[in-house]
Amino acid sequence: MARAAAREKPPAGALQSVLERLALRFGGRFSTAAAVREQHAHTLTWIANEPADCVVFPGNAAEVAEIVQLCAEHDVPVVAFGTGTSLEGHVNAPFGGVCVSTERMVEIVSVHAEDLDAVVQPGVTRKRLNDHLRDQGLFFPIDPGADASLGGMAATRASGTNAVRYGTMRDNVLGLTAVLASGEIIRTGGRAKKSSSGYDLTRLLVGSEGTLGIITELTLRLHGTPEAIAAGICPFRSVADACAAATATIQSGIPVARIELLDALQIRACNAYSRLGLAEVPTLFLEFHGSAAGVAEQSARFGEIAADLGGGPFDWATRAEERSRLWQARHDAFWAAGAMRPGARPMSTDVCVPISRLADCVTETQADIAASGLVAPIVGHVGDGNFHCLPLIDMANPAEVAACEAFVGRLVECAIAMGGACSGEHGVGQAKMKHLEAEHGAGAMAAMRAIKRALDPQNIMNPGKIVIP
Repeated sequence: MARAAAREKPPAGALQSVLERLALRFGGRFSTAAAVREQHAHTLTWIANEPADCVVFPGNAAEVAEIVQLCAEHDVPVVAFGTGTSLEGHVNAPFGGVCVSTERMVEIVSVHAEDLDAVVQPGVTRKRLNDHLRDQGLFFPIDPGADASLGGMAATRASGTNAVRYGTMRDNVLGLTAVLASGEIIRTGGRAKKSSSGYDLTRLLVGSEGTLGIITELTLRLHGTPEAIAAGICPFRSVADACAAATATIQSGIPVARIELLDALQIRACNAYSRLGLAEVPTLFLEFHGSAAGVAEQSARFGEIAADLGGGPFDWATRAEERSRLWQARHDAFWAAGAMRPGARPMSTDVCVPISRLADCVTETQADIAASGLVAPIVGHVGDGNFHCLPLIDMANPAEVAACEAFVGRLVECAIAMGGACSGEHGVGQAKMKHLEAEHGAGAMAAMRAIKRALDPQNIMNPGKIVIP
């Protein structure tokens, strides 16, 4: 973070001019209230809240462009905000400036059922889109757990429980509209399922965390609702055995839709929070999609793999209510973990490794947690080698905070040494910038900085995140 001096807070006069003009232009859709500003900065984790100087609520791309043009004119930072569910400080404003909230940009512009795509504004949440699609026999599969906005999910390259079968946001955004740092509106990609023309600007902006532009519209890939869905749980004697079962399932070609790991501590938390009665041992949560016969065959094949590794019994259900209760408990894992230690803050972090190293990485991580004296449940999208740790930290205890920070650093180093990534789906934000060069190398980091300087020469777009130009 030593390069952070490349950006400073704007002069008071320039900022005041921007605030006055925005207040005049947007009226009731503009706020400088402290509570509103803090609500639109980082609130979910232990990262300090750094609010912008104001929050503006545009309704379309043209209004976003107006805001960005004004900020560019006065060299004032701009930070985009979706629903605030990100976990690495993405929406903080360390240099002040203007927060652009997309919460009023909630139009589902069009659905093309025959082409399996939809066009939406960025403030539409994944649950609202799927509610809209349900009667058409379609769904959007990316499910990060929280009811995040689709614009925010694209900006952080989110994935979630379905990624093992349906991919991440990178794979499901066909095109988008974005406002660049100059205020210019550009369109990338389109509704065609593939293109080999020009640079892939869509993929560049997906995952850029608002540092290259603000997404104002997305064209999304949709999928047909499966004929049959079955979900189930399978306990194991150890985390290593559960990871081995997940790896064998993927390697054997079973098209599992979801395969999630909860360690014994997380199961205990879920039992208490979601009123489950599961055995408090490492457990896989699974879901299979397809025809009735196909789902039954997939479930049986997984059961055989689990039994070979000492797992089971594998209990599965096809009733929607049972599946919903199971997955709601999985989605509530963050809150369940937090409830284990009242007054502590959950420090959610993730890494991703090749699935062949998953058991090694999770086992080493558990040993490190024990040695560090931390309370830290583990959950993971283990079908693609991605898992999360949730240390519960007493922020008033400096030694505990330091122990957690050191643990996260070792976790990232372990993952990178195994050919993995410092984050599989949370993104970089403020928290993981220092790990990027170890993962990508100096040359790649220089290329990232060059892209940032080319598209945002004033460094006004979400400064202090991912790279410092």
